[in-house]
Amino acid sequence: MPVARTRSIALVGLTGSVVEVEADLSSRLPALVIIGLPDAALGEARERVRSAATNAGCPLPSRRLTVNLSPASLPKHGSGFDLAIALACLAAAGTVDRESVERFVHLGELGLDGRLRPTHGILPAVRAAARAGHDRVMVPVANADEARLVPGVEVVGVASLLEAAVRHGGEFDLSACDGLEPVLGDEADPGGPAIGSAVGGDLADVVGNPDAVDALLIAAAGGHHLLMAGPPGAGKTMLASRLPGILPDLSPDAALEVASLRSLAGERISGTLSVRPPFEAPHHTASAAAMVGGGSRGIRPGAAARASHGVLFLDEAPEFPASVLDALRQPLESGEITIHRSSAVATFPARFQLVLAANPCPCGGGETATDMCACPPATRRRYFARMSGPLLDRIDLRLQVNRLTPAMLRMKHTSPHAPVLTSLEARERVVRAQHVAVERYAGTPWRTNAQVPGPWLRGEGGMHPGSVATRALDLALEQGRITMRGYDRVLKVAWTVADLEGASRPNAQHVGRALALRSGLQA
Repeated sequence: MPVARTRSIALVGLTGSVVEVEADLSSRLPALVIIGLPDAALGEARERVRSAATNAGCPLPSRRLTVNLSPASLPKHGSGFDLAIALACLAAAGTVDRESVERFVHLGELGLDGRLRPTHGILPAVRAAARAGHDRVMVPVANADEARLVPGVEVVGVASLLEAAVRHGGEFDLSACDGLEPVLGDEADPGGPAIGSAVGGDLADVVGNPDAVDALLIAAAGGHHLLMAGPPGAGKTMLASRLPGILPDLSPDAALEVASLRSLAGERISGTLSVRPPFEAPHHTASAAAMVGGGSRGIRPGAAARASHGVLFLDEAPEFPASVLDALRQPLESGEITIHRSSAVATFPARFQLVLAANPCPCGGGETATDMCACPPATRRRYFARMSGPLLDRIDLRLQVNRLTPAMLRMKHTSPHAPVLTSLEARERVVRAQHVAVERYAGTPWRTNAQVPGPWLRGEGGMHPGSVATRALDLALEQGRITMRGYDRVLKVAWTVADLEGASRPNAQHVGRALALRSGLQA
């Protein structure tokens, strides 16, 4: 009999490759053999597929079935090939229609009772199938809404192998699986916090610290990285949690990429695409693999990749291992994370905003007589030096956040109707500023000031503010108080300040303010 074929998807990071699943039936001793570089989980599909087919009521023939996963040189991980293997075997046996099976891309893991279980990475796999020109996919019913987020693809959700076989022309009685409840998995995560929600909070909740609020607006408008240093209780975490709420909505492509990363990380995706930027805040005990991604089998995204198009917040940044912090240096420059393994190379997007919060010393003391810091100067320097110079050089805004005073609190209570900046109002200002930047960079791959390369700012793009405006900045560079990378980043911040104020070009005041924000912790 001719070889039966169908297709599935092998994922390496977010990159998916079409795998042709071939099944051949021969008159030899009964066996199910899988070849084509499967890993351990995929090799165990022999037992899962045979038991699932038998218990579902569509048993495989008692003959030798050889399944080949092509191309054989491509590593294949996980149990998401179960459905494709089972249907290719049934098609080889003539139990289902060969042409119907060959037209679909099949994704899903089988249980021993024949039910299809939710599978990680369905969304990026369906996107890969669509890019390869395949417009029909069959997935577990629990993943159907997630798969339908990809436009232009016909998605068929099935609850069991028997239902899949019937849809492909198999003459079986579906009542055999009436007693089986479909596996729906965990409840889907709705996505990032809404503007001003209880999760992220509203910017109006911030009392005092107007300089910190202004720095937050600049960071949001230009996509700049931010470091906040100050004693415990000064409001650093509160400020960082408000940043996602003042960022604009994601574009459809960015929202789909964020959802794909969450799907690959094992989160269940609802049928509605969240357009709010993600917010990741890993604990300071996180490893380098947890931060940038990795894994002994399938390579999964870390916190930095999951924060792409959003905010990565590292609270108590000096408490993170130096190797974990320094692992972020390359992604901050390139906007992507590349993870090398002996068998594969995976690439994840990493276009995030980094927000660091740090105490000035281990004891966390302040500057008042009652909580004066007791750490020696050498200890303070050593503590802050846990964040390396090359990492800090990539931070655009460095801000000192002071504790609230009783006078600030009294002003809040005695003037409850005083104008305050809400997250919605701040977001409107950020959107206007980003719209100006988008128009300025039309025809280029950049959308925010932080993405523009230094040479373009200094001359190629004609965006240098002029020697008069940059006199103080040029002097800082000449005196060695700032690096060339820092020079470029000050220019980027200056353009953002000008965009927020409605100026057509940065002047000396804008550049001076950007330089002050860059040197805020050095003064």
